[in-house]
Amino acid sequence: MASPSNVYDRTSVPSDDAALAVLGYRQEFKRAFTAIEVFGIGFSIIGLFPSMASVLVFAIPNGGPVALVWGWAICSVFLMFIALALAELGSAAPTSGGLYYWTWTFATPRWRKVLAWIVGYCNTMGLVAGLAGTDWGCAVQLMAAVSIGTNGSFVPTAGQTFAVYVALLLCHGIIASLATSVVARLQGIYIVMNVLMCLAIIIVLPVCTPSEYKNTASYAFGGFANLNGWPNGFAFVLSFLAPLWTIGGFDAPVHISEEASNAQTAVPWAIVGAVWVAGVLGWAINVVIAFCMGTDLESILGNPIGQPMATILFNNLGRNGTLAVWSIVVCIQFLMGTSTLTACSRQTFAFARDGGLPFSPFVYKINRRTQTPVNAVWSSAFVSMLLGLLAFAGPAANSAIFSLAVAGQYTAFAIPIASRFLGGQKWMPGPFTLGRFGLPVAAVAVAWMVFSVIILAFPTAPGPTADGMNYMIAVYGGWIILCLVYFYFPVYGGVHWFNGPQNTLEGRARASRPATPVPAASAKGSISSGLDEKDG
Repeated sequence: MASPSNVYDRTSVPSDDAALAVLGYRQEFKRAFTAIEVFGIGFSIIGLFPSMASVLVFAIPNGGPVALVWGWAICSVFLMFIALALAELGSAAPTSGGLYYWTWTFATPRWRKVLAWIVGYCNTMGLVAGLAGTDWGCAVQLMAAVSIGTNGSFVPTAGQTFAVYVALLLCHGIIASLATSVVARLQGIYIVMNVLMCLAIIIVLPVCTPSEYKNTASYAFGGFANLNGWPNGFAFVLSFLAPLWTIGGFDAPVHISEEASNAQTAVPWAIVGAVWVAGVLGWAINVVIAFCMGTDLESILGNPIGQPMATILFNNLGRNGTLAVWSIVVCIQFLMGTSTLTACSRQTFAFARDGGLPFSPFVYKINRRTQTPVNAVWSSAFVSMLLGLLAFAGPAANSAIFSLAVAGQYTAFAIPIASRFLGGQKWMPGPFTLGRFGLPVAAVAVAWMVFSVIILAFPTAPGPTADGMNYMIAVYGGWIILCLVYFYFPVYGGVHWFNGPQNTLEGRARASRPATPVPAASAKGSISSGLDEKDG
């Protein structure tokens, strides 16, 4: 067996294909993503400042400055534990269906079928809900810009916002269907725009803030506000929803691993790098906001603009300055939606490749011209459009979409991480390995995700009415129940036909799937031997 330092030939492109072949799949995509572009898709899905703008409403009433500064810092540390645990798995077995593939590989034979099924559906629906939340947030931000431009005379209806939402999905579907090389090159633009936007806010906002909105250091780092009625400690915990939503979707590099060069190294470092950069830059932005938002938090939340971040910018930069900044925010949010749909479509494609989805033969198709999964792109966009209809049920339903994305994501993250240590299967690390720290890191990551899903279920305020209720547990629980019913359904359920990852190698019979990923260097030799035997 090769040592971890020798498991991967970093200078040989065919080693990527060889590593994928050992996992049981033939190379169907063009490997056009460089390491920085793999990082780009992970970082652009986080879409730092636009995402922070979308969920600032969770932090301001649940702690105010303390929530912004210290709530973000605490969450960022724990999110890094999740990133490290996923990165180690992504290095060992880089495939587009990574999460459910890892579950099948490392879970016990008794439970791996149902667990891989749940992870596959939670990951797919989490990404679909993430796309819905991203594009709905973009639509709301666009409408906020119109409201600012008309001095508040335009108040968008739910129908108008939904129409914009559908238009955004159509645009993203077109872009995500383009050739891999085009989508990959776009990531460089996404990185530059995101970083420049963050730096601009950090530098410009303090300079332009009027004196009446400037706060002291004691208020920025120690001021506490509780506007929703929960006990102070629990209110602070609920403010974690803002960073939990913002720094999410960082499994995206895993889903484009079959389009990445040097995937066993590029994918894990992209995951870790995206979370680290987002954590640091996001903390700096929150500190700036805490210094520059004033102390009248209720007016920020109740402003007719309807968007707390836009209100803060309007107070500090004026109408024209806010429109200029907000137009960039909307553009970055749009780019974020493009990356989200790209990752979502690759996961959908991978799960359909293994027969896990309804209409899998239709979804599992590569367009001959673009060499991308066009059917999976539009299938994902269509389901996201259906989720968007929940917006007509009111703000509580919108919140459920946000929460479903995080809850589904964390379910899909936690099961393979736990399975690696509890399943009793042999572990073979890739180039990125935590060594003896793997177990404690995984334990902290899983515990944090369980805790996060629990707090996601609480309503905004105690004693909620029907309109203020948090329906996440109903939506999330309903989704899990639906998955299990579909799995165990008599005759037609997945228990009767779903057999986990399927071998797609042409001209190679498959007797059984290896219990653990095989090092790429060894894989290259075994595949070469097999081809020699066939030629002979």
